[in-house]
Amino acid sequence: MKKYGILLLVVLLCVLTSESVLAQCAMCKGAVETNMSTGKNVIGNGINFGIAYLFVFPYLTVGVIAYLWYRNSRKALEQKMALQARMREVLK
Repeated sequence: MKKYGILLLVVLLCVLTSESVLAQCAMCKGAVETNMSTGKNVIGNGINFGIAYLFVFPYLTVGVIAYLWYRNSRKALEQKMALQARMREVLK
């Protein structure tokens, strides 16, 4: 448990002290600034959607893999328990 606390602290410090987190792609920043100055926000909305898309799918993929792993391990546990129950009945 102590290892997880230390790991969490290290990750938190890396995130908080990183200045590159605030960096933007120069092309994206220029496109958004140009469109915002003309009053159009079409590209800004598209970029925001793209960011949300890139943010969600890795977590969704990990969640699906975790669910499938949980489901398969639960099936294996149920099969093991059923086998142990049959062995107990045979040995009686």
